[in-house]
Amino acid sequence: MHKFKIVGRKDGQFGVQFCYNSEIMLWSESYKGKASARNCISSLKKNAPGAPVVDLSGGEEGSGYRFEIEKSKNGEFYVRFRASNGEIMVRSETYAAKTSARNCIQSLKDRGPGAPVVDES
Repeated sequence: MHKFKIVGRKDGQFGVQFCYNSEIMLWSESYKGKASARNCISSLKKNAPGAPVVDLSGGEEGSGYRFEIEKSKNGEFYVRFRASNGEIMVRSETYAAKTSARNCIQSLKDRGPGAPVVDES
């Protein structure tokens, strides 16, 4: 089952995770307030389904809300979701295959809007 989790972080901060069963697929930066973490989830639910996918590893460019596929130093691929202001909202682990990165994106697009939110902070 896909779900969003609000998790506690050090110094009383909060983070967001998008999970499938026990696997963390995407995670956010740390937020000072829980309301900011909830806003991140609301924005992902609203904006991710229609967001374009920009393959930075293939030389593509984009703006606005978007998914980005990037190549890491070790040659693997990871996903970022950027807000319209250019801030990175969430990122993924690295994947050996670009197809796996695309599957991660599709999971958030398809299952994010209806995913429950669990507060584990």
